[in-house]
Amino acid sequence: MNPVNAAAAVHSVALAQALASSITLVRRQFPAAQPNLSPWRDDPHTRHWDEAATLDLAFHFPGWSPRLQCRSLLLQLRFMSEVCDMDLSCPTLLGIVMRGMTFDGERWRLATLGDWLPAGPHLPQRDQVEQLQLICREMFEVFEHGVPNHTGS
Repeated sequence: MNPVNAAAAVHSVALAQALASSITLVRRQFPAAQPNLSPWRDDPHTRHWDEAATLDLAFHFPGWSPRLQCRSLLLQLRFMSEVCDMDLSCPTLLGIVMRGMTFDGERWRLATLGDWLPAGPHLPQRDQVEQLQLICREMFEVFEHGVPNHTGS
């Protein structure tokens, strides 16, 4: 059984570096966000939803973010093959699903499929959507080429 949480799934230096760079990308856009590499409890119900080719991580804000319409960002990184089978290099990143979460559940979802726009009952503001899209673009760059060498906007 493969772990759901990013913290337990990283078994290579290259993947650890890419994950650390991904955290930096999010923190560059949202400095107050605190990373959580273990957003899921390790229990039978959670393990039921395990997906071998994904890494899940979260970012929690110190309070409510009215511009993002959430308290936390949950990111699911989907890869071409099982993350744990990759020994020496980073797996190929196929897509990202980013969710704006509260204690009540999901408020919006942005997937790197189609138009990359969030959908849901409580959407983030337009400038925040642009920041979220930038994070996703830069994560693709990190997993393909390493750390991007330009600064965030």
